[in-house]
Amino acid sequence: MKFCKKCVMPITKPDLHFDENGVCDACNSQKDKNHNIDWEKREKEFLDLVKKYKKHPDYDCVIGVSGGKDSTFQVLKVLELGLNPLCVVFEPTIPTKIGRKNLENLNNLGVDLIHIKRNPIVYKKLAKEAFIRTGDNEWQNHIGIFTTVPKIAVNFNIPLIIWGESPQIEYGGPASSKNRNILDRQWLEEFGGLLGNRISDMIGVDGLTKRDLSLYTYSTDEDIYRVGVTGLFLGYYFKWDLREVLKKSKANGFTTQDRPVETTYENFENLDCYSNHVHDYLKYVKYGFGRATDNACLDIRLGYITREEGVRLVNRYDGVLPKKAIKEYLKYTGFTQNEFDKIVNSYTNKRIFKRDKSGKFIRDIDGSLIRKEDWIVR
Repeated sequence: MKFCKKCVMPITKPDLHFDENGVCDACNSQKDKNHNIDWEKREKEFLDLVKKYKKHPDYDCVIGVSGGKDSTFQVLKVLELGLNPLCVVFEPTIPTKIGRKNLENLNNLGVDLIHIKRNPIVYKKLAKEAFIRTGDNEWQNHIGIFTTVPKIAVNFNIPLIIWGESPQIEYGGPASSKNRNILDRQWLEEFGGLLGNRISDMIGVDGLTKRDLSLYTYSTDEDIYRVGVTGLFLGYYFKWDLREVLKKSKANGFTTQDRPVETTYENFENLDCYSNHVHDYLKYVKYGFGRATDNACLDIRLGYITREEGVRLVNRYDGVLPKKAIKEYLKYTGFTQNEFDKIVNSYTNKRIFKRDKSGKFIRDIDGSLIRKEDWIVR
């Protein structure tokens, strides 16, 4: 097993590349952010860009939001820059009480907010089938977020969409994607987590029709070009710092929990939806890293903790079974525990986790998988 020499990210992360010194491209990207990018120039570039979009009689841009720390920061930043956004939230799979509170707080920052309450029958059919097909219980939510926001932009004739951080800059990815400041259909299909499963592949699932899936279908090229829709990553133009984003969001009403969430050592991640914690766990069983690794890597790159501290945090928190989230997920989907376990086991990486002589995965007393010695974070 190979881990980055600077952070604790394993080589199993899809599209992650290591240089000749054993450093991942996310760490090298952070180095560029700290030393090689002229952020004042990029801010000016952004302000010059948005000038031409301030022609709509009502709104300057559309922002896809959840009420989380990042979308709260996006709204605050856009308002500071003098833009009037129309915010859009695509309903989470299993909303939480604190998530609803944070969404209301975002609304009260002084923006109009469209809350899309998706057809629950269609959505649940997609959720169950996507989990079986891809091992991703949030597939349908991700595609819903990335398709509904452009639809709103098209239907309101608002050309500019503002997204948050650039995932490839912050978390690593193909070098060719680092300088891409735009989220469009191509980005969605290449980097949006579809896992080889398109929405058209879901036609016929439990009677689903093309019309049922209209909400999850990206706007046509004709409509996109007619309105001139462009989606910009805010994190391409403004240096993104997890802790600064959190600090500013909390100062403006964003609420965290009084304890860490189930899949990491932090108390501010994925607070809006129980299903997100199941998603984090599925990433862990597939690739050997989860939300705690993501958080530790960001904290290491930003200089808030050392790599040694990151190793301890990852070994303590990553892979812990999110029992509360799984309970809520089973209640929502109707899957039995045995059905859920069978699907999860089918995606669990046999190279990373120990099995007994019969081939069954070995677990701790708390139900957590046990890594093979060569795959322990060091």
